[in-house]
Amino acid sequence: MNSDLIMVVGIVLAVLSIPSILSAVTDRRSPRVSAITVLIAGGLIVYALQKNPGRYSFENLPDVFVSVVADLLP
Repeated sequence: MNSDLIMVVGIVLAVLSIPSILSAVTDRRSPRVSAITVLIAGGLIVYALQKNPGRYSFENLPDVFVSVVADLLP
């Protein structure tokens, strides 16, 4: 796995866990699974940042997403 794919998977997991966290909080449940998902996503993002320091910035993230999607499409 290249670091771009790891970064994109981490960001997507983090974004998708937000509704689950909000749902658990509004239902007065503890967001256990959501918290674990956020920890995994954070670990993936930190791993990608350590693997390629200086590669990722807010300006480069759209290009990273596009390159990962272009690699996945035939």
